[in-house]
Amino acid sequence: MTDTHTDTQLKTPLHGLTSDEEVLHRIVDKLADRFEGIFAAETVDRYVFESYTALARTSKIRGFLVTRTERFAADRLRALATAKGALEQTVPEVLFICVQNSGRSQMAAALLKDRAGDRVHVRSAGSAPAEQIDPHAIEVMAARGISLDEEFPKPLTDDVVRAADVVVTMGCGDSCPLYAGKRYLDWNVADPAGRSLEETEVIARDIQTRVDTLLDELIGATR
Repeated sequence: MTDTHTDTQLKTPLHGLTSDEEVLHRIVDKLADRFEGIFAAETVDRYVFESYTALARTSKIRGFLVTRTERFAADRLRALATAKGALEQTVPEVLFICVQNSGRSQMAAALLKDRAGDRVHVRSAGSAPAEQIDPHAIEVMAARGISLDEEFPKPLTDDVVRAADVVVTMGCGDSCPLYAGKRYLDWNVADPAGRSLEETEVIARDIQTRVDTLLDELIGATR
């Protein structure tokens, strides 16, 4: 897991970055403006380049890498700002974690986002992220009118755990650290990897039931 607490500038370009480096520096400038007064430019720089490197390890479609880097870095910076109290937290923050962030955690996050709307802020991550989201997970969500086309597997980082009020783990063992003041749930949900579409649909229904129960608890707690 990536630890991201100190404000250390990334002074040396990362190996193999030449074709994307100029674009990444533009992303740094953009995010530095967005988080002005919260983070130093050096911190934003480090998050962008670190996020690029993390995603590059498993990215199958290189054409999407820079775009995904901007989204990933921005979300991590938002999480860090929330954890530090620099951004007001108005709704519960929920983090879903599985091993590959390609099936269970993606479906859970998508279902909660669909049902909660802006009443809950949702993230997902994987302890060992896959290259892409499971095609059957995409299909069973599409059948519910929920698109995963813009989603992608993301590595688990310390900042998103610190920002969460509720951390839901699904088969990722001891990879998630424990922090005081957070609610941890361990859902014993089958892994859809390598399973049929019909089996994945059964898993999705299981997750949907659990998500509905969690949402009832979260919304009830904030009324």
